[in-house]
Amino acid sequence: MNQLTPKNWIFIKQRLTPYLFLLPALVLLGLTVFLPALQAFYLSFTSYEDIAQPPQWIGLANFLKLWKDAVFWKTLENTFLYLVGVVPILVIAPLVLAILVNQKLRGMNWFRAAYYTPVVISMVVAGIAWKWLYAENGLLNQFLKALGLFPEGIPWLTSPAKIFGIIPISLASVMAVTVWKGLGYYMVIYLAGLQSIPADVYEAAAIDGSDGISKHWDITIPLMKPYLALVAVISAISATKVFEEVYIMTQGGPLSSSKTIVYYLYEQAFSNLEISYACTIGLVLFLIILGLSILRLVINQEGGDNITI
Repeated sequence: MNQLTPKNWIFIKQRLTPYLFLLPALVLLGLTVFLPALQAFYLSFTSYEDIAQPPQWIGLANFLKLWKDAVFWKTLENTFLYLVGVVPILVIAPLVLAILVNQKLRGMNWFRAAYYTPVVISMVVAGIAWKWLYAENGLLNQFLKALGLFPEGIPWLTSPAKIFGIIPISLASVMAVTVWKGLGYYMVIYLAGLQSIPADVYEAAAIDGSDGISKHWDITIPLMKPYLALVAVISAISATKVFEEVYIMTQGGPLSSSKTIVYYLYEQAFSNLEISYACTIGLVLFLIILGLSILRLVINQEGGDNITI
């Protein structure tokens, strides 16, 4: 029988010590994340409307109900429109801002701080402020009236009418808040990428006659592709999970025109008390976010460890 020598004991301690430090966090994570997730998965196959009674197994009934639920498909469509509308802007606009504030000019730090300020503002505060701006007699409509445009104002948050027959006005208005609040965050990610590009590359390009916009088109964008892809995936995940803006500004209305899948999940769970059905919606949301998260991991591996956020 092999005896535990001091040398073997030291080796075991070295191998086990990191896991022992991780153990409290893993236990906490298991109790607060994994256990509730498993319970939600189980509840999606049950009927659990009365919390005083134990859940009743009903198999795939909730999924069949989901398949026939017109409101669910509407929220899925709205979430997709949200993603398509927000992600391209949050990929391109922050890169432009990052290039502008990356110049070695006096006062650039003030511009960086100004662009980043919305990120640190609570979404509750931001939502209330924007709701006031969007009001019938709010600042935005007053400004348009002063210019002689839209004398009756625009019902930014109360109209189900669609812009170009595609995106409801109410949904587009909420999307604008998401873009405004996210610009600074993604700008910082791009700044990290821009500052990792050696100055020698730009100097060599200048010798070859590349300058201005062509310099960024030929050098900056190709070298920033891993960051562009990463920002696209992160912003897509955030857009899929959007909730606070909708809850504060429109509560999914009017006529579900701004209702997203996360808000619908909340509505079913806490307004209608259909816990099991909400868990079913949550399972669909989990699969969507899982796919986007896997895509993010693939991008991280292809782009290198230095861009992991």
